[in-house]
Amino acid sequence: MNGIVSILSALTQEEKQEFILQLRRKNRRTDTKNEKLFKLIDAGKTADLDIKLYGKPARNSFHALCKRLQDSLVDFVASKSFAGETSEELEILKLLLASRIFFEKKLNKLAFKTLEKAERMAVPLNLYAILNEVYHTKIQYAHLNTNWLLEEIIDASETNMGLYQQEFQLNRAYAVIKGRLKEIGDASVRDIVQGTFSEFRIEVNEALTYRSLFQLMEITSSAAKLESDYYSISPFMLELYGIVNKKSNLRNKHRYYYLSILNLLAITQFRNKKFDASMKFAKEMELEIQNGESAYRKRFLEKLTILKALNYNYTGQHQKAIGLLMAFKNDSLDVKLLITMCLFQQNDFSEAYRIIKKLNHSDTWYEKKMGWIWVVKKNLIEILLLTELDKLDLVLLRLQQFKRKFSKQLQAKGEERVLTFVKLISSYYEKPGQVLSQEFKESVENSFDWLGAAQEDIFVMSFYAWLKAKMEDENIYGVTLKLVGQR
Repeated sequence: MNGIVSILSALTQEEKQEFILQLRRKNRRTDTKNEKLFKLIDAGKTADLDIKLYGKPARNSFHALCKRLQDSLVDFVASKSFAGETSEELEILKLLLASRIFFEKKLNKLAFKTLEKAERMAVPLNLYAILNEVYHTKIQYAHLNTNWLLEEIIDASETNMGLYQQEFQLNRAYAVIKGRLKEIGDASVRDIVQGTFSEFRIEVNEALTYRSLFQLMEITSSAAKLESDYYSISPFMLELYGIVNKKSNLRNKHRYYYLSILNLLAITQFRNKKFDASMKFAKEMELEIQNGESAYRKRFLEKLTILKALNYNYTGQHQKAIGLLMAFKNDSLDVKLLITMCLFQQNDFSEAYRIIKKLNHSDTWYEKKMGWIWVVKKNLIEILLLTELDKLDLVLLRLQQFKRKFSKQLQAKGEERVLTFVKLISSYYEKPGQVLSQEFKESVENSFDWLGAAQEDIFVMSFYAWLKAKMEDENIYGVTLKLVGQR
């Protein structure tokens, strides 16, 4: 049943209605229970479903029904995919299959024409795997066509095979890096990425497909996220985007990857405090969503909402940011954490704490769902809120828990300054008056290795802004805007 719940969460309301209509067309009897099961799960009613459906406990029948419904959902999603983004790829595969059937039936002239059409369609779309099959078929039947030069076909096949191998190597490197990043050990993220690229001899050029370019950007962005260093990757990300721009004629065929690329670029520019550039990518993303299918709106609306809210908030438009986030209807942990941060910066500590208290799953649960960095941020914001609300026992408890849970991992990742920050929070809470002293200010300045205003990550600055606001007896939000260059 978990599979059904997961699939339903990815479907729009229109797609759910479409699926129900498909079920009704397929059902041979009027008393089938698959539609009823679908509606119960979609409504969140998952307890004692076998009794609700059969009037008594019926585990075996219920599991069989769940399997049939899940198979129907998988088939529906696959059919929708073929009917949408991959329609041209499917058309090319049909042409390839038809040409082979024509050869078998000795309809050679029609086979040649059909196969050549498949090749013409596949080349601009960089469908290297399908082209391998096209060239394999052409070589097999080249002796039947006097207009085909076998040497030229073999050359084209070898060139295509090289491009296919490059894409395959990138895919392998992508998988290897993802695995190595999970068990980072003592190695730096940058070393892992660069070492793996070298190991697989990855070359960045225009032969890379949209999917490959997206994978490269995602790997690079993941590395930057783990080290809070988006400054170093920015030139490479823009270089990759330059290649993407040269493939502008293929955007509509690869809308999902293009939207994902725009999202990564907008995040990179935001983290580097280049708000105009970030908003430019966000607006382009918004236009692409509006011009595309409704499925893309569901997939990317949350990302777009967060991007716009972040840019509004850090350019002095906090009311716009909070309004946008509050209006977001879907349940999103990222949105909730961002609302908490925005309210905290506006000194609305009680409302911020009310929201974060609702995030009451365990850290282990959140880490599996959202990642380790998200959990660290949540814990830090909660500690700051408890400090502001003067909840003595809870502050001390959360500080102890934070050190116990995260110290080893933070040290292993070279993020000792987070621990230093937590230590300074503890010091402030024990003696709030000392924060205004010159001695405390010097202690803070000597505790961190700052990277400079341009290079320092915006979220690192945001946490430091709280401490600086206390030292200068100023407003948190005003200090934050000063640090990121907006005042």
